[in-house]
Amino acid sequence: MIKAITCIKRKPGISVEDFQDYWRGKHAEVVKGLPHIRRYIQSHALLGGYRKGELPWDGIAEIWVDSVDTMRAWAGGDAYGAVQRDEENFIDRGKMALILTQEHVIKDGAVPDGALKNIEFVPRKPSMEVAEFQAYWRDVHGPIAAEIDVIRRYVQSHTLPGAYRDGRQPAMDGCAITWFDSIDTMRQSAQSPAYDRTRKDEPNFIDTENEIDFIITTEHVIVA
Repeated sequence: MIKAITCIKRKPGISVEDFQDYWRGKHAEVVKGLPHIRRYIQSHALLGGYRKGELPWDGIAEIWVDSVDTMRAWAGGDAYGAVQRDEENFIDRGKMALILTQEHVIKDGAVPDGALKNIEFVPRKPSMEVAEFQAYWRDVHGPIAAEIDVIRRYVQSHTLPGAYRDGRQPAMDGCAITWFDSIDTMRQSAQSPAYDRTRKDEPNFIDTENEIDFIITTEHVIVA
């Protein structure tokens, strides 16, 4: 099974509240018309995150399907056409980013209702090959970060190798997704020795020359 992650910015002139209402309501119903969706989750940026200005993304959509062929079969179909037309109503489609990923569950804890979901967009260290980067992230860094006690759940979504074929560079190399009970527990994590070890390990595989984008969200399960 693969997971498509779509990063979304709202259309200019639309408030964050109206964007979120439309996305979760009208648009969710349109997307549910796509055939063979296994799971569909929307993650909406916290309103408090906009206090200092715009965020890199207003949210992400995660859709699970059996294979890339499932998504290829959507092309040209009525259901996919309806999704694209409805996106024009509230999404800045020129700023959308899509990656197809393989999900790796690093820490499989229970997530309480109302948990915070932190999404970091992980850039690969330029000197590393894709396979080396993904193996280090999953097998070395993953267990280090999983030692942060207040993380309830931790999932890595690695961009599929095919996105790099013929020298191409995908929109991003993957997403690190962690869940916390609250904003306070998320802040608390930064005080732990495990957090310090996690941050110190990042230069071994992440491009730390530039700021790493992230958004703090709440998730809405549309198709379970």
